[in-house]
Amino acid sequence: MARVGFCGLGVMGYPMAGHLASAGHEVHVHNRTQARADAWLAEHRGQSHSTPRGVAAAAEIVMLCVGNDDDVRAVVTGDDGVLAGIAPGAIVVDHTTTSAELAREIARACEVRDVGFVDAPVSGGQAGAQNGVLTVMCGADSEHVFDRFAAVADCYSRSCVRLGGAGAGQLAKMVNQICIAGIVQGLSEGLAFAQHAGLDAHAVVEAISKGAAQSWQMDNRAHTMIDDAFDFGFAVEWMVKDLGFCIDEARRNGSQLPVAEIVLGFYGELAERGGNRLDTSSLIRRLR
Repeated sequence: MARVGFCGLGVMGYPMAGHLASAGHEVHVHNRTQARADAWLAEHRGQSHSTPRGVAAAAEIVMLCVGNDDDVRAVVTGDDGVLAGIAPGAIVVDHTTTSAELAREIARACEVRDVGFVDAPVSGGQAGAQNGVLTVMCGADSEHVFDRFAAVADCYSRSCVRLGGAGAGQLAKMVNQICIAGIVQGLSEGLAFAQHAGLDAHAVVEAISKGAAQSWQMDNRAHTMIDDAFDFGFAVEWMVKDLGFCIDEARRNGSQLPVAEIVLGFYGELAERGGNRLDTSSLIRRLR
């Protein structure tokens, strides 16, 4: 069992920290809104701290899952941040989806303090976090540091893989989001086509979901998309952020992302219409 800290008890962090507590780890938590931390403590054994610094002083592995690059900087390198309280030899793990550049920046800041770092964005959504079956894509300059973290992460993941040095986890998450964007747009077009053609779209999904068109998105979102229900997971505003990272990175490395650029524009349209908090399968609304 380890002394672990968790900063950020949002829709992902709350259940992830809960799995750590249920597995028997000594868990220290911090959340920007104290009421959220209080709610977590009402369900799980652990200790709350008013700052990330307090969490870090009590833990040997500190995890965070917050909003964006600026949030990560504040939590890790701020005056009351993780690095202000953490001991040499400890590990910082960032589960936030950020730019790869930020991951490398935080890794350098940790190295100065003799602290290990893992960028470890996740896939699987809220349901994956609640069920403890997340996919964790990791970048770490030290294999030993990764192994220490992976031994703890198994309580909320079904796959935790190191893909290279610092930043590699974020790059892999970009690949994940690029693939999802194309799949969700294709599924949206197919379902909208079925409805415009006068077919029973639910029946069509049942017919084609056992063939080459099958995907996680089809299995988990097709029927709710048909029913115009979009409160089931990863929000449009976060996909806009993530695809923005993908486009920026592609410009740096010379990749071409024509479909991702188009789909980013579609998500932007949904956001402008007030759809920021709808889940990403709401792309189909543009076609109705």
